[in-house]
Amino acid sequence: MEKTALEACEAACEGTTADLAAIRGKLVTEQSAVQLADLFKALGDPTRVKIIHALQQSELCVHDLTQVLDMGQSAISHQLRLLRNLRIVKRRKVGKTVFYSLDDDHVEQLFMLTLQHLIHS
Repeated sequence: MEKTALEACEAACEGTTADLAAIRGKLVTEQSAVQLADLFKALGDPTRVKIIHALQQSELCVHDLTQVLDMGQSAISHQLRLLRNLRIVKRRKVGKTVFYSLDDDHVEQLFMLTLQHLIHS
């Protein structure tokens, strides 16, 4: 019986013909890997995902977000602080009111691509 490529590789794998040194040289730095992992961790919380989705539609203040998400101000503020520290959202102050929006187009693109990936069958 003929072995599949996977079985042959597992039995006595000698690697591929890929240029491993070139691949290693192009890997993200440790700092970038940590930042990217932190970004995906932030997206790993349903409340933060809902906040991002709401802010994708419109700039909102904390009160607006409490109404949209039916949550307390303290919980929303906590999540916004985390998202702000990761540069996912930014804030703009007008008098005593603080308005939140997505930090830049990259955040929106990342969010939309991820959402499209989930919808794609």
